[in-house]
Amino acid sequence: MKTIGLTGGVGAGKSTILDYMASHFDACILEADKIGHLVMEPGEPCYDKIVDLFGKDVIKNDKTIDRKRVSDVVFCNGEMLAALNGIIHPAVKEYICRCLNEERRSGRQLAVVEAALLLEDHYEVFCDEIWYVHTDEEIRIARLTASRGYTREKAISIIRSQASEEFFRAHADYVIENNGDLRKTHEQIEEGVRQHEIL
Repeated sequence: MKTIGLTGGVGAGKSTILDYMASHFDACILEADKIGHLVMEPGEPCYDKIVDLFGKDVIKNDKTIDRKRVSDVVFCNGEMLAALNGIIHPAVKEYICRCLNEERRSGRQLAVVEAALLLEDHYEVFCDEIWYVHTDEEIRIARLTASRGYTREKAISIIRSQASEEFFRAHADYVIENNGDLRKTHEQIEEGVRQHEIL
């Protein structure tokens, strides 16, 4: 089984690439962000640790963790953010590795692991290749204001807080330009699969 690590900044449209790879190449898709939510659920490995860290105030009536409240705390507290990441990131990695092993045993040929911090968190250790999704900044800002309701200022602030274009390109085995022309994006995915002999 080949494993592609897919990364790119916020608003780059990584989900477009994931959807195509799932439907056209039967790829197993593992998204770090969604798995991060999973491992915070009651009974999952991070639940008690997060409650211990933030206090019982973050538990909602249905016993789940109030992610918005947690997010509000870490937004202005670097120490708490580092502590939260120290709980969630190892659990997410462990979950992904377990899934990859299961998929490999089941005979799956392709898996795609998507994470915004794929390179910073060293996900490349269990990926055969790193693919970077590039999208022009103005398009990313427009996407974030439309889909998430961010102000232009907030969108720019988040984009600028992430790794630079140069950093992504320096570590990528393949780059997909995703500026809105879906046909071109799909052609680049097909080309990447062919050129890198993924399947």
